[in-house]
Amino acid sequence: MIRALLVDDEVHAREELEALLLETGRFAILGKCANAIEALDAIRGNKPDVLFLDIQMPVVNGFEFLAMIDEELMPTVVFVTAYDEYAVKAFEENALDYLLKPVERDRLAKTLQKLLKRAKTGNSPVPVSGVIPQLTRIPCLLTNRIKLVGTAEVEYVESDLTGVHVITPKGRYFTALTLKVLENRTDFIRCHKQFLVNIDHIDEILLNDNLLAQISTKSGRIIPVSRRHLKKLKDELAI
Repeated sequence: MIRALLVDDEVHAREELEALLLETGRFAILGKCANAIEALDAIRGNKPDVLFLDIQMPVVNGFEFLAMIDEELMPTVVFVTAYDEYAVKAFEENALDYLLKPVERDRLAKTLQKLLKRAKTGNSPVPVSGVIPQLTRIPCLLTNRIKLVGTAEVEYVESDLTGVHVITPKGRYFTALTLKVLENRTDFIRCHKQFLVNIDHIDEILLNDNLLAQISTKSGRIIPVSRRHLKKLKDELAI
């Protein structure tokens, strides 16, 4: 059985696709998600073989969502959309296939054959390096909404026992994205195993006698710099 996750903000579209997939007798549906945040949790928890992903979704679209998935968890991607103008972009993202809504049985059968062929050959579903776009916005979870924080606004990112937090001059926000994804998909620089920093927000680097250092941001916050990452930080700043 092919383990599938469906991501689409339209309930009817999710249910219709689920029915078609189950009709083939070759798919196990691991979950149906209405947005990127739900889908991130589902991918980490269930590790699907294939992701049937809508492109036009509110807040975070399908292409932005791909940039939020850890590479080692990346499933095979099949885009499902009502708009054929995204086809070229979809294949640039190394998607296995591109289905137009309403999905037809005959066309889905071709997608199934592609999935079976990929499984037989053992080809990796992970997109090639550099294809997935850089993140320009980070989805952060508030009580009853998702706030999109522009990467240019971010001073630093911190990981602790409660999760990953994005810090801006205006506040501190929780994000479901991992520190590794944010390091790989933004221009943030790792300065410590638990911290990434936006070099545009650095005011000073305070050097200590024990080869450790601290960063002072333009808003006055202090961030630790470990021995391991101090040289790389200096190289980035050409100092």
